[in-house]
Amino acid sequence: MKRRYERPSAYIEEFTPNEYVAACGDKNKVYKFECNAPEGKLYYYPNGRGKRAKKLGSYHPCQAKHEASTDDDFYDGFVDYIRNGREDEGEAVIVWRGPWHNDDHATMNLNKNEWDTNKS
Repeated sequence: MKRRYERPSAYIEEFTPNEYVAACGDKNKVYKFECNAPEGKLYYYPNGRGKRAKKLGSYHPCQAKHEASTDDDFYDGFVDYIRNGREDEGEAVIVWRGPWHNDDHATMNLNKNEWDTNKS
């Protein structure tokens, strides 16, 4: 018995999801990091590294381990402990300005993927 030739054709179907999946895995997640940058003048880059740095003032590490929401703003910055007004090698930090942007903390651990995390 011979088969009859059928011309190839494509059909387009609209995808309609039939399940709801909540994406709440990072809700209420906090970073734990140590305020351990050396003492000096603290600067941060509000618009990203390589843009103009903004001086925050004198900085003294509190050596505390802080918990901050992963939704908080963290900035690239530097502590000018040489006091020459610019970022030099070894001065890079990550700056957290506190929950109300009025309490500055800095860590020398530049890889946030290495920071401890926890659910609050």
